[in-house]
Amino acid sequence: MGVRRYAGGAMTETTIVHLLRHGEVHNPEGVLYGRLPGYRLSEDGILMAKAAARHFSERDVAALFSSPMQRALETAAPLVDTFELPVTVDDRLIEAGNHFEGLTFGAGAGSLRRPAHWPHLRNPFTPSWGEPYAVIAARMRSAVIRARDAARGHEVVCVSHQLPIWVLRLHAEKRRLWHHPGRRECALASVTSLTFEDARLVEVSYLCPAAGIGGAEPGVAGA
Repeated sequence: MGVRRYAGGAMTETTIVHLLRHGEVHNPEGVLYGRLPGYRLSEDGILMAKAAARHFSERDVAALFSSPMQRALETAAPLVDTFELPVTVDDRLIEAGNHFEGLTFGAGAGSLRRPAHWPHLRNPFTPSWGEPYAVIAARMRSAVIRARDAARGHEVVCVSHQLPIWVLRLHAEKRRLWHHPGRRECALASVTSLTFEDARLVEVSYLCPAAGIGGAEPGVAGA
């Protein structure tokens, strides 16, 4: 049932857009898979997706959207079964582009040992190694507006990825977009929720319905 409230004598419509990060990915090589195809959920990732669907099962979810990546669509699958709703693929929810996609990162045997990659690390504020934070924020905001308008007065779930979700949250909370990757509050299968009164954002909240499964712990950034 849709939610309507009176605010200052006028009736407003409450809509909640939930941004669900995908579950754990099967990635034994430990590469930065980014937008590469073929990366599926691990066994724990499937359990995380099911835990997220249980969390939403009593909610007023009226629409489902997802990134086109396999791991996101697999995370959305239990929601499709729960609500008997189709999932709409929105390319704006996709993972961020990254120069190091398909490589291992870090010192030791990682990409940091190769001088050819060093120019891509020159500016952490844009960042120079991938899709600009401002571009990510703009496309994610556009995707959220579409989702909000598709489920006015109800709730909607959008399955996306850690960096896009976190950058959108920073933008929504009017914080700087550049940040330390290890400080993202966006664990595996976590939910970042944006509550709107009509078109006005009034609340941002965060929770981890899959906490305790594999690496889905509160505050754990993961890959």
